[in-house]
Amino acid sequence: MTADVTDLMKKLVSLCKRRGYVFQSGEIYGGLQSSWDYGPLGVELKKNIEASWWNFMVSARRNVVGMDSAIITHPDVWKASGHLKNFHDPMVDCLKCQGRFRQDHIEGDSCPECGGQLTEPRDFGLMFKTQMGALEDDSATVFLRPETCQSIFVNFRNIVTATRQKLPFGIAQIGKAFRNEITARNFVFRSREFEQMEMEFFCLPEEAGKWFEYWLDERMKWYSELGIKSVNLRTRKHEDTELAHYASSCFDIEYSFPFAQEGWGELEGIANRSDFDLKAHMEESGQDLTYLDQINNKKIVPWVIETSGGIGRTLLAVLLDAYREEEVEGRERVVLGLHRSLAPIKAAVLPLSKKLSTSALEIFDLLRPHFPVQFDETGSIGKRYRRMDEAGTPFCITFDFDSLDDKSITIRERDSLDQIRIPVENVVEKLADLMDNGWPAAQ
Repeated sequence: MTADVTDLMKKLVSLCKRRGYVFQSGEIYGGLQSSWDYGPLGVELKKNIEASWWNFMVSARRNVVGMDSAIITHPDVWKASGHLKNFHDPMVDCLKCQGRFRQDHIEGDSCPECGGQLTEPRDFGLMFKTQMGALEDDSATVFLRPETCQSIFVNFRNIVTATRQKLPFGIAQIGKAFRNEITARNFVFRSREFEQMEMEFFCLPEEAGKWFEYWLDERMKWYSELGIKSVNLRTRKHEDTELAHYASSCFDIEYSFPFAQEGWGELEGIANRSDFDLKAHMEESGQDLTYLDQINNKKIVPWVIETSGGIGRTLLAVLLDAYREEEVEGRERVVLGLHRSLAPIKAAVLPLSKKLSTSALEIFDLLRPHFPVQFDETGSIGKRYRRMDEAGTPFCITFDFDSLDDKSITIRERDSLDQIRIPVENVVEKLADLMDNGWPAAQ
């Protein structure tokens, strides 16, 4: 990475720790590599991303249902899916600096860190193993799931029976997955424990191409609705040589991550998985996972269009896209320009003086049942504004000495720095309007 990119990432990681977005896991013991804990603001941002995805993919649609499956499932699932055979990466070591790398992520025959000689590549299994029960032998071996989608496929018949869904329809879930990556780096972009947002859309084989295009457009639309700038998003078609063993075609939605090779990194994959998964599980289990096409009165194996993205990568893209440094009245301020729907704190209540805290707390208590709000009375009003700007809070509500007489408060907008003054009695209604429609000047 260049010096500018390294500096940007250091600044963002520092802000995430300082404002309670993301912490290094086990930091007091030196930290666990590529393992991250989400702090008070991070967990709220993550929940807002999840809620946005669930509403977009499930709640707002008639033909998509949800599920939540176990992290540990029957080991034959991974035999049928091809993971036991295919889920590995080529690994090389540097004989000079002892660095370890994925061969397909480096160029040339030399170490990218020191230029030293590399070993011959060898396969590195990516699934975490553990034992279930009292015995510790091969018969007790199970795996932490490397993806969430396989449980959707093995529950296909159960869900069709329970919901009476007709083709085309989707099954979605959000959940943790685990991959023993050779090199996990770049903050939360690549880690060994992560959360996926996946949807498997089952359709007639002859309609797979149409639905593939539909979901590619829909998923791009969702990222734009998060407030991510369109210039930082693109789609990229997979070459035949990089297609997964189950995919007949695949596009990635990519973001311009500053550390990514060639400037772009994967946010989400949209894949045409054909009928690979259902057929594989039918063959391995001996169970019938076909669908009765009542119109043509015949059983078919549906084709599947998959959308699969990571919450951590989405969160990182949102933070990078929102981060900016600017000068206001000769002073520098750092701003997270988060979309108001994602902001962990929607508004901060700030008494101009601690002498006004009791009255300002009444405003805070008035808002708390309706919005995630924060109360801050420590430091100058300017410093408190700066703290809220860094945290991504879209609105600050100031209670000043005039408020005691005119029963009004001032609302300051984070990005424009514009202010309006309204009666206290209207604050809940006004903040709701701002959350729905944005600041008046931007409408």
